[in-house]
Amino acid sequence: MTSRERLLKTLKGEKVDRVPVSTYELVGFNSLAFENQEPSYHDLMQVIREKTDCICMWNRHSSEQFALSAFPAETQSNVVTEGTLTKTVTSLFTPSGRKLTATHQRYADVHTVWTTQHYCKTIEDVDAYFSIPFVPAVYDSSDFERVSSEVGDHGIIMATVSDPVCFAMEIMEFGEATVWALTEREHFGQIIKEIHRRNMMNLENMLKDKVVDLYRIVGPEYATPPYLSPDFFREFVAPYIKEMTQLIHQYGGLVRIHSHGRIGEVLDMIMDSGADAIDPCEAPPDGDIELADVKKRVDGRMTIFGNIQLKLLEQGSKEEIVQAVRQCMDAAKEGGRYVIMPTAAPINVPLASKTEENYLTYIEAALLYGKYE
Repeated sequence: MTSRERLLKTLKGEKVDRVPVSTYELVGFNSLAFENQEPSYHDLMQVIREKTDCICMWNRHSSEQFALSAFPAETQSNVVTEGTLTKTVTSLFTPSGRKLTATHQRYADVHTVWTTQHYCKTIEDVDAYFSIPFVPAVYDSSDFERVSSEVGDHGIIMATVSDPVCFAMEIMEFGEATVWALTEREHFGQIIKEIHRRNMMNLENMLKDKVVDLYRIVGPEYATPPYLSPDFFREFVAPYIKEMTQLIHQYGGLVRIHSHGRIGEVLDMIMDSGADAIDPCEAPPDGDIELADVKKRVDGRMTIFGNIQLKLLEQGSKEEIVQAVRQCMDAAKEGGRYVIMPTAAPINVPLASKTEENYLTYIEAALLYGKYE
């Protein structure tokens, strides 16, 4: 059975020879991914290519700029480099006449970007941000042929799309965004509806351009306890991810809902979206529900991805890694519809030798204990 067959059958609830083994954001079959170009990751990536089931994270180019729009808004940027730190300050001149400013920072030895100043600090800023006229995004999937040929039968391709809450909460500092949602609920709801309107038009344009195997919807975690109540999730997340899922299904794609944190009180609403899968289903103390309980409540309706914590792979002993893998298999393997997967992936350069050793231990243990009779 090829990795592609194994993953697709698992997502559809069909029988497979073993539990698929994923390394999540360490993608073996995408030559443009940083981990395949960074020398310190070379040996680990070779093992990942040989022994695991690739879920290739890939997003096509888009004309989208600000506020989910392809409108050519005026901007001005200033880039300053201090040693390994690069700081970019961008001013956005909105049609309302209000200037919004954001600051992003990146270190040369860490593959992520930190937003230290968000475009929106007040709800007046939010209104100014969405004064940018909506011009639907155009998508370019010309890179698909390359990535598809690299992945081949080694796995499937997954695109990432945001739900409305994700977009709303990320244009403002998270604490301030939470206060906005709690104290200006009507305004927050109006903006969520406008985001969803724009988002759905862009999503359909994306699907018309090219449908890939799997779509990961990110953002629901921003509206989970303790940040916001299940009541907020019911109003501002559930109906929108359901419509997104229905549209993706209409075009033939599969859907995975991505939500870290405490999903126990919102799991039923996630299932009601009709999505095919959920991740990463974190156990306490990171989440609030054990993997075995997720398996029981889902009852075959969704495929579960998870839930080896990255911090365990970075800091734990080999014995702890093997124990965690066995616990995951005991909790979720029976009956299928389970993919073992870390909750995140390392982003540091160079890759720490302990992390590499623990990933190798994780892979071997997952292959050993994931076999079906």
